[in-house]
Amino acid sequence: MTMSRRHLIAGLGGASAHAPTTERVEAAQPKSPDVADRSSTIRITKVTPNLCRDRVFVRIDTNHGVSGWGEVKGIIPTVAVELVRSMTSLLDGQNPTRIEHLWQSLFRAERNQRGGGLMLHTISGIDMALWDIAGKLWGVPVYRLLGGAVRDKIRVYPSPSALKVSVGVRGHGADPADVEAMVQVIKNARQRVGPKGTVMFDAHCSVPPAALKQLAGMIQPYDVRFIEEPAVPGTMEVFRQIRAAIKVPLATGERDRTIWGILPYLTEGIVDFVQPDVGHTGGLSQMKKIAALAEAHYVPLVPHCTQSYLGMTASFHVTATAPLFMIHEAYDDELWGKIVRPHWTKDKDGYVSLPEGTGLCVDVDEAMLKKVAAEPYKYQWRGPRYLEDGSVADY
Repeated sequence: MTMSRRHLIAGLGGASAHAPTTERVEAAQPKSPDVADRSSTIRITKVTPNLCRDRVFVRIDTNHGVSGWGEVKGIIPTVAVELVRSMTSLLDGQNPTRIEHLWQSLFRAERNQRGGGLMLHTISGIDMALWDIAGKLWGVPVYRLLGGAVRDKIRVYPSPSALKVSVGVRGHGADPADVEAMVQVIKNARQRVGPKGTVMFDAHCSVPPAALKQLAGMIQPYDVRFIEEPAVPGTMEVFRQIRAAIKVPLATGERDRTIWGILPYLTEGIVDFVQPDVGHTGGLSQMKKIAALAEAHYVPLVPHCTQSYLGMTASFHVTATAPLFMIHEAYDDELWGKIVRPHWTKDKDGYVSLPEGTGLCVDVDEAMLKKVAAEPYKYQWRGPRYLEDGSVADY
């Protein structure tokens, strides 16, 4: 016998009468002692740029007493201070947990400056501070908000088993002595880390393509994991030529900001590792997206990082959640270690533990920050790289 639509609906209605209602279920649940949703009422009340030597530590305060910290490095610090102050007009009174919305607002606010280093490095520091607030607000380390850890520890270099070396070239070409100098430092690094260790060579965009072709054929016995920055960022045709000519894997990305800067290398298939820097590319928000793009192309992350323990730890949070990852740059620094205390440890084998605590899992000693900032210091431009004939070359 076929049941009519009317009888079916009536039957379902009758069945629902014997099922517990939403109200009954809710009534049966124990009430939390604190059911206030602070994430909906939290607002940014103050943004403070703290100039300290060659960088700016950004503090963002909220009306709920939760504060976050970020780091701006790699651009003229006095310019970064003014940019942070200017961007405050887009942040004041906003909900800091709307991180993606605020990132898009900052990035797209000035169409003529979009994508440039000054803007992106500054946005990176602000983005770190927003994620720090979000983690503290919900009482978890940031990597849990990014999907949770996919590994138990993070391999870093330099370490007894991993080294990156570099040697400059004197001209727009390379003499035998130049090539031999590069070969020698690579050979020395291999001897230091042993046959099971990792050796990386950083060309710093300063080794001419012809010289790289010569070098690649001479370093095969030393099993170099990759050549970093083999060409100037964005010069895709040069990358293609180098890719076709040498067998050594290639890596780049520290100066290719945002997903739009990294994507061409992946779609062209001309790099084997990508090296986003959380302080250059647009913060954790962009680095997480870059990790997903790289995963889709089966290209592991090798994050670049020359920041203090603040920016470094921010990068660790993303790295903890990235399925494809090889090794992370992480240099110890006595000075910045006095200002920023991270909640992770480094072992003798070159691994760091996952950050513990809430937010970015770092403590900033504001008294020490002010003390170091007050010490005499004059920011010096890195300056161009001059060759023997006085001409300027890339670095």
